[in-house]
Amino acid sequence: MKIRVGILGATGAVGQKFISLLEGHPWFEITAVAASARSAGRAYGEVVNWIEKGPIPEAIARLEVQEARSDHPNLACDFVFSGLDASVAGDVEEAFARAGYAVISNAKNFRMHPDVPLLIPEVNPEHLALIERQDWGSSGYIVTNPNCASVGLTMTLKPLHDAFGIKQVHVTTMQALSGAGYPGVASLDALGNVVPHIGGEEDKLETEPQRLLGGLEVPADFETSAQCNRVPVVDGHTACVSVSFVRPPSSLDAVQKAIRAFRPPSEVNGLPTSPDRALELLGPENAPQPRTHVDLGKGMTVSIGRLRPCPLLDVKFVCLVHNTIRGAAGGAILNAELLAQKGKILRKNSEL
Repeated sequence: MKIRVGILGATGAVGQKFISLLEGHPWFEITAVAASARSAGRAYGEVVNWIEKGPIPEAIARLEVQEARSDHPNLACDFVFSGLDASVAGDVEEAFARAGYAVISNAKNFRMHPDVPLLIPEVNPEHLALIERQDWGSSGYIVTNPNCASVGLTMTLKPLHDAFGIKQVHVTTMQALSGAGYPGVASLDALGNVVPHIGGEEDKLETEPQRLLGGLEVPADFETSAQCNRVPVVDGHTACVSVSFVRPPSSLDAVQKAIRAFRPPSEVNGLPTSPDRALELLGPENAPQPRTHVDLGKGMTVSIGRLRPCPLLDVKFVCLVHNTIRGAAGGAILNAELLAQKGKILRKNSEL
């Protein structure tokens, strides 16, 4: 019997991606969808503006949309994924945790809460210990995944930090339109243009990697300077990164070896959404490119290219992450798989 899943914010872009990726999942089955009051009480297929590739799964199209409410958190499922907008996510996610649900969130509201894991399974699975500190008056808890651009940056920094210790990071991102949700950026702003500002994004890139790469109590001790840009690409956040190290590597080969030698913790191996390679170091000088490489590992692999010496810091490179899969719904699903493997997701009463 599969574990029953509810989707909060099911009609939005991230909610739709959850539905698309969970179709045929070997462990999880969607049994409840929730959205705003204006969609509640009608069949999902009638109210959603479906923007995913392929048709809506028939079983999901027939589900009645429930209202995602903070005053009555009650869905027929064992745990919930949250694709809610940050404007409402805080109250609703807390209410579901208080009602005894495991909440796997893509929203920003609880990412920096000291007792809530900010999780990338390949990077910091030990941070799940923070769940034990949460007290919502029930068995419920909240786990978050990072900002979509932070995911790609942090995963590339992980083997470098382990091998050499990171001292400083400078990152400039070129972020896809899908990261803005739907309808997102107006066409006259996006086409043939670069928008050199994404609200709140630079703060996330300057703080989340340190928490992810640090311990439970103390974040990693390095400085980051970020500049974020919206570019006319559909999917795929590209980042140009320069890094300096506490223990500078003896050669560029040493950096390449550190990246190629990276392996996820054993507890992550074999999870249904885990890619064969979490990091892929590419050889061509013109790689990575969103059009060519964004779907590596079914969108769960972060690709790295143009690794070379940096005249100001130590090394520089370009990395690419699929922002709506690895950086959003796919990353949250991998988080849930790790939690299920560890016995942290409990079945609730079937009559709910």
